[in-house]
Amino acid sequence: MIRVDHAGEFGAVRIYAGQMAVFAGRNSKAADAIKHMAAQEALHLKRFESLLGERRVRPTALEPIWRVAGFALGAATAMLGERTAMACTEAVETVIDQHYGAQLERLGESEPDLKQTIAQFRAEEVAHHDAAIAHGSEQALGHGLLTAAIKTGCKIAIALSTKI
Repeated sequence: MIRVDHAGEFGAVRIYAGQMAVFAGRNSKAADAIKHMAAQEALHLKRFESLLGERRVRPTALEPIWRVAGFALGAATAMLGERTAMACTEAVETVIDQHYGAQLERLGESEPDLKQTIAQFRAEEVAHHDAAIAHGSEQALGHGLLTAAIKTGCKIAIALSTKI
């Protein structure tokens, strides 16, 4: 659980890094929202990095792939415009909301500190999803196909990071 959550937060940080590289110097509400979401994801990543050490969990061996893939996804969606970048966030956060929800159910009454962390991060991820929609994600060209592809990629990344 810790490994896959760390990998997910790492991927999110890389997606936003790619988007911010494209939007560097741009003064827009969407770019400002991306900076804010990126800062929150960096805090999530820092917390899961701590948990890796505390619980002696090895990070995913796929981190080098997620480093490149995340940045590429972020940069590519940003190059297609702010709405497409926001559609990426919408898709990723939809999957993460479901993923964190399933983890909270699995934890039940055990691991109250971990459960609190995941619940807090889930709420922030849902806020990112809602912000993406507020910034026009649903008006992105090819929204349905794009978000379906990104959701599928996220689910594959979760499955792989769980095992590898």
